[in-house]
Amino acid sequence: MVTKDMTIGEILRTNQDIAPILMDAGMHCLGCPSAQGESLEMAAMVHGIDADELMEKINAFLETK
Repeated sequence: MVTKDMTIGEILRTNQDIAPILMDAGMHCLGCPSAQGESLEMAAMVHGIDADELMEKINAFLETK
């Protein structure tokens, strides 16, 4: 299960198939250094995305795997 305090790097290490969900949300710099240390909540705020909604979408995806 993904939480808002996990870094983007941690989330991607959990399951690389999450990358397209993040990309669709507008997070196109998944490989940049800040993505490795930035929490999902911080990244969502920077990109103007609702962190709770994105977290729910990711977790719903993971439940199907």
